[in-house]
Amino acid sequence: MEECCSTKPKKEHNHNHEGHDHDHDHSHDTGDQSTFQMFLPAICSFVLLIIGIALDNYIKTDWFTSWIRLVWYLIAYIPVGLPVLKEAFESIKNGDVFSEFFLMGVATVGAFAIGEYPEGVAVMLFYSVGEVFQAMAVTRAKSNIKSLLDQRPDEVTILKDGKPEIVKAEKVNIGEIIQLKSGEKLGLDGVLLSETASFNTSALTGESKPDTKTKGETVLAGMINLNTVSQVKVTTAYKDSKLSKILELVQNATAQKASTELFIRKFAKIYTPIVVFLAIGITLLPYFFVEDYQFKTWLYRALVFLVISCPCALVISIPLGYFGGIGAGSRNGILFKGSNFLDILANVQNVVMDKTGTMTEGVFKVQEVNFDTEFNKDEILKFINALESKSSHPVATAIHEYVGEIDHSIQLENVEEIAGYGLKAVINGKELLVGNFKLMDKFNINYNIKPENIVYTLIAVAYDKKFVGYLTIADSIKADAQLTINKLKSLNVKTTMLSGDKTSVVKYVADTLGIQNAYGDLLPEDKVNKVKEIKVKGQTVAFVGDGVNDAPVVALSDVGIAMGGLGSDATIETADVVIQDDMPSKIPMAINIGKQTKKIVWQNIILAFAIKAIVLALGAGGLATMWEAVFADVGVALLAILNAVRIQRMKF
Repeated sequence: MEECCSTKPKKEHNHNHEGHDHDHDHSHDTGDQSTFQMFLPAICSFVLLIIGIALDNYIKTDWFTSWIRLVWYLIAYIPVGLPVLKEAFESIKNGDVFSEFFLMGVATVGAFAIGEYPEGVAVMLFYSVGEVFQAMAVTRAKSNIKSLLDQRPDEVTILKDGKPEIVKAEKVNIGEIIQLKSGEKLGLDGVLLSETASFNTSALTGESKPDTKTKGETVLAGMINLNTVSQVKVTTAYKDSKLSKILELVQNATAQKASTELFIRKFAKIYTPIVVFLAIGITLLPYFFVEDYQFKTWLYRALVFLVISCPCALVISIPLGYFGGIGAGSRNGILFKGSNFLDILANVQNVVMDKTGTMTEGVFKVQEVNFDTEFNKDEILKFINALESKSSHPVATAIHEYVGEIDHSIQLENVEEIAGYGLKAVINGKELLVGNFKLMDKFNINYNIKPENIVYTLIAVAYDKKFVGYLTIADSIKADAQLTINKLKSLNVKTTMLSGDKTSVVKYVADTLGIQNAYGDLLPEDKVNKVKEIKVKGQTVAFVGDGVNDAPVVALSDVGIAMGGLGSDATIETADVVIQDDMPSKIPMAINIGKQTKKIVWQNIILAFAIKAIVLALGAGGLATMWEAVFADVGVALLAILNAVRIQRMKF
């Protein structure tokens, strides 16, 4: 029987001795065990139990009595009971007396004490089977997430003196060149040296659609090269790659607990001791009120009560439900930093969004250059191009693409980026201003046009205290932006657009998409004030932006959603939820995942409490046996687990 006992999967504990917080961690590590090995103790017990019941009821023998019968059932009990009793002992040693292991131990040892051997074995057998199913469910949930994200190859091919050499990925240095064959996964972040290459980015974004990169563009660990042999120059160490950060984020997500999960943990700590004392009461109190009191009868009822009351279904299925929600998000390119954000999104009333890069492509193109004839157009454009090279704003990229190569002979002095306005510098002793018309007003530059009458985004220019003119820049609305707003409306979520861009452009985009409220020409502090106005009404707010420039608004909102996880490391660190592929349609998807997760969690809570309450009442009144108790505990736990893992199969 020792072989049977040794195959019981062990549980991990999280015992914080300093803080005296002895939480029992219901996670399971099944290691490299096969399914058969995991079930072997239960199979051993089941076979011996069936033979014992047959000898008791169907095959009458003289020898299967007294101590032989007891020893038989003890041998049947050991494979499944001993590991649980060990867990109970360990929990008590660490200060957690009233664990579910303690409940099951007392109930089954008590059953043996009053001669109910088969029922004692059966209770522990079914409990152990339930534990194995729980272990398998948790392992599957974890492996689903890990297999989705941990796509990093252990080895990569680097070029040394033009010759390929296979080395461990973690030993590759920044600046080395990786040779990537067709079908191979990239092991580290870098820039593409080949002219073009197509990649499958599903490990990072959940999208399998090929993404074509050109020379100089960033490529990330986990991307799969789809066609010709490509070369990539490494820019980030293995441990600092985007994929490493994403994997770490998801693995740590379960540390941020949802309020429902925290409540159940606290509830179980209070509930279990109460149940133990009630069981003692059920055993002893009837002595004072019942005429034909029989200790054995009332002890049996108390033991049934203990088995039923085990909070196993709640303790495992609720974290598993939230873990499933986090996994479902990861599979769709949405990273939740904790289960608490699933809860917040499930109840969110307002989605406040940035415009550029969120609902629009963020890919600007210069449409028109309108300068006063007294200025040399080409010279001013070269000045603007040189100054904009100091900015990472999409407008700077548009100007660079329009003007061409930067003239590095231009001497820029006192370069300053003024948040919400634009850029300022001194060239040839004269001040150059490039930004919005608020920048012109700030520096008292006179101009003779009405910016509000022009729909396009305007870049105003002043040189030597004189208004030079403006460039018009256009940005296109994202393909799934309309679908996003429609879905948010169907979820009864209010939409608001806040942008530093000019009001006419913001209103045009908002009207096109059907966004309810839109405000333009906003500084970062103006955005904060607009969100405060919504919060004052007692409504929950999710803010969607780039997660870096809008840090004050993200901090103020109930949940910050960052677009463009592939573009910025800082985004992953600052936002609560990261949408990795820039698709706004993932916003309502994230809300829907939150709603479905919460729905499943509450289904499990109601199911567990309803069935346990009914069977507890029956058990206390002597109308339920150990068999009903087993269903109320293990049966409900299995039903709750099956319901919780359902979210991993859902399509959103």
